[in-house]
Amino acid sequence: MYSTQVFRHVRAPRRLVYRALLDADAIARWRTPAGMSGRVHEFDPREGGSFRVSLTYDTPDGTGKSTAHTDTYHGRFLKLVPDEQVVEELEFETDDPALRTVMTMTTTLTDAGGGTDVLIVHKGVPDAIPAADNETGTRMALANLARLVEAEPHR
Repeated sequence: MYSTQVFRHVRAPRRLVYRALLDADAIARWRTPAGMSGRVHEFDPREGGSFRVSLTYDTPDGTGKSTAHTDTYHGRFLKLVPDEQVVEELEFETDDPALRTVMTMTTTLTDAGGGTDVLIVHKGVPDAIPAADNETGTRMALANLARLVEAEPHR
């Protein structure tokens, strides 16, 4: 198991970014890497609340962790600090023991340069997932998040 950290500055206030971290519709849009479609099955954004999300490859050559073309994961919210931090525990739904580990994802928001610095730290990522793939997917998701919140009015 390993850890990764990915950072991105977004030109939007923390409250808008935080709101996108806890909105099921927003999650389906921004947490989905390029070349995939997202679906939120369950989403209860409170400490102890659970979630379940599927990401499906758009092309038949994409290999999923849960089914032939889909990665499904479930988890729960461990800690929510309004406008500052979201800590999630998650695991893939898979028969592959190399991928069945509980991971922690911590998203921390800080004011910076007229916007928000977003830092996502993954801990406990299974070695079966290449670190470069994890980082690339997280960078794509953060780019989607930036596009989503930067397009909102900053009232």
